[in-house]
Amino acid sequence: MTSENVFLTALQPNTTVSTYAVPSETELSHGGTHAKEEARFKRVHQQVSMRLAEKSTLPRQNGSSSSQYAASGVSLCALISLLNSLDMPTAINYLDEPDQNLQMLGAAYIQHECYHNNDTKKQVNQLKGIPLLVQLFTSESQEVQRYATGATRNLIYESMDNKVALIESGGIPKLIDALKEQDDELRKNITGILWNLSSKDNLKERLARETLPELTEKILIPLSGTGDKDIIELSPSESDIFFNTTGCLRNLSSVNEKTRQQMRETRGLIDALVGYVQKCLLDTKVEEKGVENAVCVLRNLSYQLYTEIPPSALLRLEGPSRSSSKGEAIGCFTPNSKKAKDVRSCFRFPISIFILKLQLNLIFCLSFQRQNQDLTTFTEVSRQPTDIEWLWHPKIVELYNQVLQRCEINSTTREAAAGALQNITAGDKRWASILSRVALEQNRMLPVILDLLRTNNDLELRSLTGFLRNLSRHAKDKNDMATKVVNPLLAKLPSDGRQKEPSSDVVMNTCGALNNLVTSSMVAARDITFFDGLPKLVGIKTSHDSSPTKLKAAKAAATVLSNMFQYKKLHKDYRSKGFQKEDFSDMGF
Repeated sequence: MTSENVFLTALQPNTTVSTYAVPSETELSHGGTHAKEEARFKRVHQQVSMRLAEKSTLPRQNGSSSSQYAASGVSLCALISLLNSLDMPTAINYLDEPDQNLQMLGAAYIQHECYHNNDTKKQVNQLKGIPLLVQLFTSESQEVQRYATGATRNLIYESMDNKVALIESGGIPKLIDALKEQDDELRKNITGILWNLSSKDNLKERLARETLPELTEKILIPLSGTGDKDIIELSPSESDIFFNTTGCLRNLSSVNEKTRQQMRETRGLIDALVGYVQKCLLDTKVEEKGVENAVCVLRNLSYQLYTEIPPSALLRLEGPSRSSSKGEAIGCFTPNSKKAKDVRSCFRFPISIFILKLQLNLIFCLSFQRQNQDLTTFTEVSRQPTDIEWLWHPKIVELYNQVLQRCEINSTTREAAAGALQNITAGDKRWASILSRVALEQNRMLPVILDLLRTNNDLELRSLTGFLRNLSRHAKDKNDMATKVVNPLLAKLPSDGRQKEPSSDVVMNTCGALNNLVTSSMVAARDITFFDGLPKLVGIKTSHDSSPTKLKAAKAAATVLSNMFQYKKLHKDYRSKGFQKEDFSDMGF
């Protein structure tokens, strides 16, 4: 009796074994940290005053230093004082004035007043201030652009109505058009706004459709260092812009298959993300937030990978044996070659025993060669991957491996890398099995994963145990793997099903990994017994509440126990530990 059927669906990419990197709502919806924004907005009053004061040093026109304000009938001194006596209707009216200084003053006032003030945000929307701000996004004055986008960034924070008003006013095309300006402060505002908009699921598809090519071409590629210009080190402002942009992409990549497909097909996007992570690994900057976002996007784009990639790519990854057997090669020989015909002929005509042995030996050698060529030459993929091919290329396994080993502080980045590995090894496709073997045999990742398994971070444990579950399914030598992983896996199991930590997802993944080993290895069943795993498995099976997740965990433990009982040679060991036949029954599940 085996239990693969019990866990087959759980190993597909559309379950917990394949995972999303969903961003923090508090941080990602705002596009920045509150502490940094607070200090920035406190400077608004001072900056506007200084810029307006600078106008007093301009040459007099028509005998007056304030003649440029004559159209509005407001003096320079009055303009400066208006920053404290302004009201919202007046500030919004200023946005529609031809005088750029009045536009800047009105936008700066709105930016300042709307910082964490929901009533003021509603007022601006009711007074139709958002369409006026949108028109200033492409002003000839970069100062006006900065304040208009800064005000909008505050207006839409935690306000769905204002987000919708911005989009309905044609805000996205205007923002993208303004990205052409080589102004870091402006670009920080624009990418912050886009990040903020991307936090809402019902806006993500449209946002992706209208922004992906331009964000990739104008921000992602240049700042990642994968464009024409080499980047030695990003300035603090450039780091913020990259962080905002990848935060937006991180949100977009989590919405649905259509958007993920669009992102995978956006030229240069995946190259830029991979290139940035590679550069940060070389520069020992893997702890940075930009790396976290980049790895999270890659992880999300690998979600349901073998279901969503182009059919032609999947056919190529399945290998020649999965396509047409008519033209299939025998080892190194083509079907119509003389040696291949000789191999076939040995079964058709009576020949000497000596020749027959030689031919059978040849068949065995060629078969052995073919079984192992997966890990020596990868004819299914390019030598140097580009864009979408990175997602399933063997080289991506090494990239995630390096992230796991070098990222010591940022657990979110580690969790994302483990989740990406979990995604690309999930399911029963041939390539999932090959990448599992690449991880185990070429990159020697098992010690790395087992070391990370000591964490108490449940999100990280969920991805790590999910990856281990997939590896245990595809491992060639399950006896060898069992001797290495059974004890560490048992250490993560709770004493019974009533414990809150770890989560049921971790318990199910752990039981799934143990079960994959038990169904093919008596060594696994023996070691579970030796390392006192039976009390935990029985406790998870029998002692739990009636919640759906706890019931699934109980079923997972019951399946492991049921399959352990199939090894009759171990029954004596089970009894010596105080367990009887009924403890191994999976009745009721």
